[in-house]
Amino acid sequence: MEIPKEDLVPVEGHVNLFRDKETGAIVNTDTSGYSNYMRMKQRRQTEREELDTLKKDIEEIKSLLKEITNGSK
Repeated sequence: MEIPKEDLVPVEGHVNLFRDKETGAIVNTDTSGYSNYMRMKQRRQTEREELDTLKKDIEEIKSLLKEITNGSK
């Protein structure tokens, strides 16, 4: 949803922040900052998924090692 520029009032002391006259909401117009945030968020999510996969793999290896050691006694 695009807000017309004439409906935005600059927030004093902040270059990329504007107040919507109609709703009073603060709008951040820093698109590059948002893009960087989303990229970092995606990277953290990917790292979290990789870590979860490694944890599952380690649990499986531990389980298999327990089976091997119990079978050799």
